[in-house]
Amino acid sequence: MKQFISFIRKEFYHIFRDTRTMMILLLMPIIQIILFGYAITTEITSVPIAIFDQSRDEVTTKISDRLIASEYFDLYKMVDSEAEAQALFKKGKVRLVVVFPPLYASSPDASVQLLADATDPNEATQLTAYATAIIQQGKVDSGTMAVAGSGSQLSAGISPVVQLLYNPTMKGAYNFVPGVMGLILILICAMMTSVGIVREKEVGTMEVLLVSPIKPIYIILAKATPYLLLSMVNVATILCLSYFLLEVPIVGSVVLLFSISILYALVSLCLGLLISTIADTQQAAMLISAMALMLPVMLLSGMVFPIENMPDILQWLSNIVPAKWYIIAVKDVMIKGLGAASIMKEIGILVLMVLVLILLSVKRFKIRL
Repeated sequence: MKQFISFIRKEFYHIFRDTRTMMILLLMPIIQIILFGYAITTEITSVPIAIFDQSRDEVTTKISDRLIASEYFDLYKMVDSEAEAQALFKKGKVRLVVVFPPLYASSPDASVQLLADATDPNEATQLTAYATAIIQQGKVDSGTMAVAGSGSQLSAGISPVVQLLYNPTMKGAYNFVPGVMGLILILICAMMTSVGIVREKEVGTMEVLLVSPIKPIYIILAKATPYLLLSMVNVATILCLSYFLLEVPIVGSVVLLFSISILYALVSLCLGLLISTIADTQQAAMLISAMALMLPVMLLSGMVFPIENMPDILQWLSNIVPAKWYIIAVKDVMIKGLGAASIMKEIGILVLMVLVLILLSVKRFKIRL
């Protein structure tokens, strides 16, 4: 054990004396959580809109005030014609125009027309959905009968009650924080472990390590242990930033959250070990890690794009991405407040991945050079 601890201490010295490595390990989580929490978000707020009110009655005025008062829309201009609205679209001044027909309040079959800039289809869909919900609620409150954008009828005495569970304010950070945790852990544990082992082979010091009294398996464990410990520091940093800066609640057990993170970090370490048996240079190890780990986490884990909307073959491929199961487990514990019994499937899959990757890595790892 003294030799093993000495090797771990040596690895910590190697990490701490490399400024670039320290910046990657400690600053990257902070930068990414801030970027995903504030800059990279799917939330839509303060969108400039125009209103073409041909009725100008009490009902349309109240609905217009509701639209303007919401956090989603800002009134750019009240227009007097559709031609003026089209001109604003062409200049890029507005992204939505609400058109009220003449005699709107007195006509039960009248409907509101929504003109949206669909150069970004997802944004246009969200904008029209937000506006439709606000207009419908405004109609219910004012006692009118017609539903916006359709010919169906809505009784003035019936009002739908919508309750958003777990994320009532619909903040994007609730989804991005577990994703960033999955991305950070797999990058740090897998990429840094693979680069660290390949560096020893590349500069020729692996021969010295292999002829030392300590067994090869302890050499690998000594190289992986510092990154595992630093990963837990990063998890704590991300959770603190999420809770205090992004106001994302931690409803479930923090101990369970760290336990899942340790299990996922072990999967990442085993991936890094497997990559180190394939790559011969540090550049190759980094390239393989980026292509084989970072892109699948970004695209196939559900971090950015819903897996349910993907083609069947991509949904199947997503099952072999460890981050998918980790993100599901973190959301269940962190956001929903569920216990270990509710995430046994995800835990079982991650444990299975650890065992398979260890067997592959040990089989491929060369103890002789």
